[in-house]
Amino acid sequence: MSWSGFKKSVNRAGTTLLQKTGQIERTVDREFADEEAKYRTYEKECQALQKDSKAYWDAMKAMTAAQTHIAETLEIFYGSADRTSEGAMSGHAYKRSVDDLDGGFGRELDLPYRTAISEPLGKMCAYFPTVNEHIAKRNKKLLDYDAARSRLRKLIDKPSEDPTKLPKAQQEHDDAKEVFDMLNDQLIAELPQLLDLRVPYFDPSFEAMIRMQSKFAEEGYEKLSGVQRYFDDSVRDDYAAGQLDAQVEGVLQEMRELSICGA
Repeated sequence: MSWSGFKKSVNRAGTTLLQKTGQIERTVDREFADEEAKYRTYEKECQALQKDSKAYWDAMKAMTAAQTHIAETLEIFYGSADRTSEGAMSGHAYKRSVDDLDGGFGRELDLPYRTAISEPLGKMCAYFPTVNEHIAKRNKKLLDYDAARSRLRKLIDKPSEDPTKLPKAQQEHDDAKEVFDMLNDQLIAELPQLLDLRVPYFDPSFEAMIRMQSKFAEEGYEKLSGVQRYFDDSVRDDYAAGQLDAQVEGVLQEMRELSICGA
């Protein structure tokens, strides 16, 4: 930081302190405050959306990977018992289906998700630091304006013997007000425009996410439905009638009767 920049920082810190103690009047712009509050909400929501979209995609990848591991284990369970049984064939069919799903997920959905959802979110969030810099600059210029106005009022209320001080203070006040008004008016005009652009900007991403979710669900249903043909038709009826619970309980009872499982 240059010496000039350091002096400005010190002066602004002093102005802030004097405003807190009521010695310098603080300018309050309700219109800007309202627009900034809306922007801050939007900024927070976008950052949360970016975080959640990444968590969603990571969870989807973890789910397909875990599904593959489960299929591998089931295939081993059934295959080690009787490779020609319906259970072994269903286990193999299930593994083949989830392998296809996992491969298709990475091959067909990963790049579109990054292109249509992750990258647009990242690009939008990348603008926030720049906008925040403009807001911070506006706030600094507001402190300069408040300080210049306070000095001018003091000279008006209590004139100095030096006739050059009042015109100088007036010029400093006018210059500070002009710079502040320019930045303030720009933000008041453009912050709402930024927020208005959010819907047309995110519309394609939202549509792409719905389409990808639908595609993944449809392909999953299609592939896993094929596994059902390896099960006896009565299985679904037994499940609906609650008979499978009794079957599982019967197997558990047989396990309890084993000496290595007994109490």
